[in-house]
Amino acid sequence: MTVTTRDRRHGAPMNILVVGLGVIGATYGYLFDRAGHHVEHLVRRSSARAGIDSLDVEILDGRSDPKGVTSHGRYNVHHRTRTDYDLIVVSVPSGGVAGVMADLDANGVEGPVLLCCGLWGGREELDGLMAGREFVLGYPVAGGSITGSRLACCVFDHVMLEREDRARFPGYARVEALFASCGIGLEHPHDMLEWIWLHMAINAGVVAVAGMYGDVGDTARSAERLMGSTRMLARAVRAIRETSGIVASRGVNLRDYRGEMLAYRLPTAVSAPLMKRMFARSPLTRRIMTLHGNPDDLLFVCTAVYEHGRAHGIPAPVFYESYEAARDGLSRRAPAPPGERGGAA
Repeated sequence: MTVTTRDRRHGAPMNILVVGLGVIGATYGYLFDRAGHHVEHLVRRSSARAGIDSLDVEILDGRSDPKGVTSHGRYNVHHRTRTDYDLIVVSVPSGGVAGVMADLDANGVEGPVLLCCGLWGGREELDGLMAGREFVLGYPVAGGSITGSRLACCVFDHVMLEREDRARFPGYARVEALFASCGIGLEHPHDMLEWIWLHMAINAGVVAVAGMYGDVGDTARSAERLMGSTRMLARAVRAIRETSGIVASRGVNLRDYRGEMLAYRLPTAVSAPLMKRMFARSPLTRRIMTLHGNPDDLLFVCTAVYEHGRAHGIPAPVFYESYEAARDGLSRRAPAPPGERGGAA
């Protein structure tokens, strides 16, 4: 596709800053770069990746084929040279948003923010973290791992994005055009922040059960065991029903998220075999499950849901028992080997 065609259909190329050089930022940065946008990364000098100037990329790409198509490429990493950007993409481990905002302020970096993180705080807390910056909430549907200068990743054909009428974000059309230029569609939940809470709760149920039965330090193997076991999947479904109840206790109407909850409302004798069959038939979904593997970040998600449920007396015996077993297993594990896994689905 020529620049002229891209400009006519998707708008002019954007100057984009990706905070950090993590899995999600590098994956979407690679796609943005290939679509003709100028992408830079803000990487702390103390980061082990501060000296990386390129990544060898292996991507399982689900944008045109639901099963994914494998391709290879090289991503030249451009480090920050500007102080003003059309868009700043922030996708950091849960709990890291405050530090990112401090880094942007310290470097005098300006620009609207696309915030793609797991968030458990309320809207007032979120507004406080963003400290007056224009921002729109999103959530990536991708995952992968970085080892040395190699990025192995997978990406789906859509991302989640806050509805325009709720975002009140002046640059909304440009964000739409950015993803369109990469062949990525948008899905708009009823309320993006509530959807993130619910997604975190679903992840918490899955991770707690996988960690209970597997080696928490070997997340890929634990995920494989979970996906291949009807018994474990049935327990995960029961845990998710409980964690969704914890989200409902925050005032969320789960009827607004029927699509997200449908599979977990079926009897476990039906839902667990369906999930097992889905994992077996969808290489892309299976891959993102095995790549979504930062144990500390996954445990943070579980802990946020667990502590809220316990503090408010919400009954969730299956989830609590599973989480406590996974937490105890993580506390006994040896330090993880170098490298990073991360993902969101």
